[in-house]
Amino acid sequence: MTAPRLEIDLDKIYHNAFSLVEKLAPSGIAVTGVTKATLGSPEIADAMLRAGVSAIGESRIENIEAMHLAGMLAPMTLIRSPMLSQVDRVITHADVSFHTELAVISKFSIAAQRARRLHGIVIMVELGDLREGVMPNDLMNIVRETLRFPNVVFKGIGTNLACRSGVSPDARNMAELSAIADSIEARFGLAVEIVSGGNSANLQWALSGTDTGRINDLRLGESILLGRETLHRHLIEGLHTDAITLVAEVIESNVKPSLPWGNIAQNAFGEKPSAVNRGHISQAILAIGRQDVDASGLQPPPDIEILAASSDHLIVKSGCDSLPVGIEIPFQLNYSALVGAMTSPFVAKVLKSQNGYVSVPTNSRSRSVKCRRSY
Repeated sequence: MTAPRLEIDLDKIYHNAFSLVEKLAPSGIAVTGVTKATLGSPEIADAMLRAGVSAIGESRIENIEAMHLAGMLAPMTLIRSPMLSQVDRVITHADVSFHTELAVISKFSIAAQRARRLHGIVIMVELGDLREGVMPNDLMNIVRETLRFPNVVFKGIGTNLACRSGVSPDARNMAELSAIADSIEARFGLAVEIVSGGNSANLQWALSGTDTGRINDLRLGESILLGRETLHRHLIEGLHTDAITLVAEVIESNVKPSLPWGNIAQNAFGEKPSAVNRGHISQAILAIGRQDVDASGLQPPPDIEILAASSDHLIVKSGCDSLPVGIEIPFQLNYSALVGAMTSPFVAKVLKSQNGYVSVPTNSRSRSVKCRRSY
């Protein structure tokens, strides 16, 4: 089997999605399964949908188009503010999109009329994280104008926290979003169908037993894929954190000094790395690098330490005997590493399942190293 590769366990992704859907259901909160980190993988989207997510959320229209091309008929929501240059594509392939600009909503109305389609609009509200969102004082005017446009349907409001500035979803800002939904209904005499409270960072708040108010949707990606909440990256009880594993192959193994020698300048990335003298060490090089993955987001097995990464090489130290050339080493990933590896055309994606609808051959090259840790 080729390396490097991402081994993606669809059963574990299904389990994580199902568990989160079940945990949030008593609070009346549905889950939009976010597939953007997987480049809109139809197989991963299918696992989420079978687990009970209400819709698929994507930030790139290209990924939604790819899922449609694969035959997926699930409700699709574009969760990044659309580009004017892609209005027609969004109208064609997405059912709902998130918005902050009235000028863009106006263009959506025109495109939807031309396509003879209805398109759902969710307006994002700024609640402190300072990424996307209409300022609360400007919201009523934008809702009023949106309601006047033909062929677009005001579906509700949403907010995004913890992505740019790390602002935590809490009782105060979630109550504010609920109050805004109430105000819209009172002002315009309509029902706000969607109140999307945020992303995986909302889970600590949503699962705390607190009153969740009007919030009835969360957009969950990292928590489903990696089994962690995103405020502190704590494990979520009952979820798998190893649904996706990165596997890379050793291409050189040697005993080398731990300190470089010669006149030290910048490395290939403009850095001047520091080094600690640990004498001679068992060093190995794996065939993966910064072009493929954010190496700082990789967690190696015990007794393996990541020393450095260049464009095409990952340099590690082994705490036991030297790693044999050709052996494959698995790594757990954080979200940044996952996005990079999933995007790299040089990292294969292998889907695994015990359910029979996806199968892959067993990797016969993986074997144990001399310190008795099975990689």
